[in-house]
Amino acid sequence: MAIEIFNTQNRRKQEFIPLKGSKVGMYVCGVTVYDMCHIGHARSMIVFDVIARYLRHKGYDLTYVRNFTDVDDKIIARANKEGVSYKALSEKYIHEFYTDMGYLGIEKADVEPKASEHIPQIIDMVKALMDKSYAYEANGSVYFSVERFKGYGKLSGRKIDDMIAGARVEVDNSKRNPLDFALWKKSKPGEPWWDSPWSRGRPGWHIECSVMSTHYLGPTLDIHGGGKDLIFPHHENEIAQSEATYDVPFVRYWIHNGFVTINNDKMSKSLGNFLTIRELSKEAHPEVLRLLLLSRHYRSPIDFSMDTIKDARAGLTRFYEMLLRVHNVPKNATKPRLSGIVSGFREKLDEAMSDDFNTARAIAHIHELTTEVNKLLDARPEVAQADVETIESAMGEVRDILGIMKEDPVKFLESMKHRGLDEIGIDLAELEDLIRQREQARKVKDFKKADSIRDELKARGIALKDTPDGTLWERI
Repeated sequence: MAIEIFNTQNRRKQEFIPLKGSKVGMYVCGVTVYDMCHIGHARSMIVFDVIARYLRHKGYDLTYVRNFTDVDDKIIARANKEGVSYKALSEKYIHEFYTDMGYLGIEKADVEPKASEHIPQIIDMVKALMDKSYAYEANGSVYFSVERFKGYGKLSGRKIDDMIAGARVEVDNSKRNPLDFALWKKSKPGEPWWDSPWSRGRPGWHIECSVMSTHYLGPTLDIHGGGKDLIFPHHENEIAQSEATYDVPFVRYWIHNGFVTINNDKMSKSLGNFLTIRELSKEAHPEVLRLLLLSRHYRSPIDFSMDTIKDARAGLTRFYEMLLRVHNVPKNATKPRLSGIVSGFREKLDEAMSDDFNTARAIAHIHELTTEVNKLLDARPEVAQADVETIESAMGEVRDILGIMKEDPVKFLESMKHRGLDEIGIDLAELEDLIRQREQARKVKDFKKADSIRDELKARGIALKDTPDGTLWERI
C-alpha cells in the first residue's frame, strides 16, 4: 500500500514518491542542548522515530539526519552564567539527551551532526548567498534579505507585507528590513567565535540546518520535519536560504507534529508544569509514555496528565495480558484459531500507518485485536501452537513500528504491579501479607476481619477479587 503524507506546504495529503526511487533522505530538527529534554521534545522525537521505523519497514533505504544545535544564544547565556565553556555545557546536555532517548527506546539517527563542526560549510553557504546578492554584510554580521527571495512565506502562508506591518522584532539598525535574519553574527565579548571573511563570529540559527541537511542529503530533501513551532520563522528561513543557494526545491514533503499541553495548559516553567523526561521516567514506564504520545495523530495537539498516563498504562497492560494469555492457554486446538483475526489486523495496521502515519488508528486496531482474541479464548480457552507464533509475529510488527510490546509479558506485568503500588505508598510484601491474613480469616469464618482488610485495601486504592485460583488484586 502506497504511503500518503500530509505536506504542510501544500496543506493536503500527497502520495509519497521519493526523489531517487527507494532511497529516502529525511532531516529532522533536533534539540538545542542547553537544558534537560521535556515532554514536548519526547513527542517530536517519538513521532519521527516511528516515521523512520515505518519507512524502513516498508523497504525504503532511509538516511535519517537529526542535528544538535550546540552553539546558540541560549547555550552561550547559560554557559556564561554557570562559568563554563559553551562546549562543556552542550556536551553535558548531549549526554543527557542520549540518556533520555535511550529510556524512551528512540533509535539513533544515521547522522547526528553538530552545528559547531560545520563552520566551514556554513561560511561557504553564506559566501554563496552574498555572491548572488541574497545576503549583505553590516558591521561584521551578515543578513539574508527576505525581500530578495520571491517565495518567502510559502510554507507558513504568510505574506511579507503583512509580516512587516505586524513585525515584533528586536531593534537592529544593521538590518535593511525588520524581517531579515542573521546568517552570521559578529561575536560579542565572552562569546565563542570563528574566523570568517566578515568578522570573528558564529553562525545564525537558521543557516546551520540548511547547511547540515544539504551537506548530508543533497540540495533537495525528501522529508524535513519538526514541531509546528518551527514552521515560522525557522523552516521558512531554511527554505529561503537553501533555495536561494541551489536554485532547486528544498523539500518535497514537510511534516510537523502538534503541541503538547499539560492538564490543558501550555507547558511553562512559570506555571510550574514543565515536565522533563527525566522526571517522567520516575512516574511511567517508557512504553507507557510512547503509547500515550502515539495515541493521537501526530498533527493533533495532545494533552498530558496523570489521567492520560493511567489510561495509557491500562491499555498497554491489556495488550500484554492478552499476549500472556495466548502463551498460557492449552495448545490443544487441532488447527489454528487466530490466523484470520491476526491477518486482518496486520492489513489494518499497514493501512493506518500508510495513511499519514496514523498511529492513533493503529493503536485502536491493537485494542480491537485484543478484544477479538479475548472473546475467542473466553468461548474456548485453547489455541494451536501455530497461533502463538502468529500472534508473536504480529506483536513483532507492532514492536518494530511503534516501539512498544518489546518486553517479556510476565516481567512487564510484574513491573506494572510494583509501579502501581509505589504510587499509592504500599509495597508488595505488605500487600501479600494482608491478603494472606484475609484468606486465613475467611477460612476460620472471621468475616468481620476479612471485610475489614478488604475495606482497608480499597481505601488505599487496591481492589480484591476472589477467584477459584485465589485472590487477585488491581489498582482502582
